[in-house]
Amino acid sequence: MTRLLLIGPPGAGKGTQATRLALAFDVPAISTGDIFRYNVTNNTPLGARVKSFMDAGAYVPDSLTNAIVADRLEEADAATGFLLDGYPRTTDQVAELDRMLLAGGNQLDVVVLITADTEEVVARLLKRAAEQGRADDTADVIRHRLDVYAEQTAPLIDVYSARGLVVTIDGLGTVEAVTDRILAALAERGLHRGSSTL
Repeated sequence: MTRLLLIGPPGAGKGTQATRLALAFDVPAISTGDIFRYNVTNNTPLGARVKSFMDAGAYVPDSLTNAIVADRLEEADAATGFLLDGYPRTTDQVAELDRMLLAGGNQLDVVVLITADTEEVVARLLKRAAEQGRADDTADVIRHRLDVYAEQTAPLIDVYSARGLVVTIDGLGTVEAVTDRILAALAERGLHRGSSTL
């Protein structure tokens, strides 16, 4: 049973690593962003609620996000472990995740913190924005997102560091090199990948 949480700034390669680690440990990668986008795209009742907040430029409230994650963690494929990406984002969500896991007698095994140099991340995101034609993703907008991330995420890192759960990984380098660093750090914590090949 492997229960991981991935934390990292926009552009650090968190989504890519989440996919690779989920494969390596044979657990589902659970991304709140992906769940939101799926429901919005498919016009589900949940999607309509999420879209109303997104259209207003507001964060989806904790109560709704918590309910979505709780529902997802109860699905059969998450019974033997999971990898969370994008949740929790606030200390209130940390407390709610603790409650969900404790209800099943579980807890997180490791929190993987992916770090990356700010200038490198800005350059990555500007390149991605150009490739995807997202003209609104300017350097100033990206730097603001990074500031918001740092402000909101620092308290979470403090909470999990105090529990001795955080492993810090340099997110720069090739995708494979970063995956190897994460796998080595997890192995040191007693978490060994399955037989799947990346």
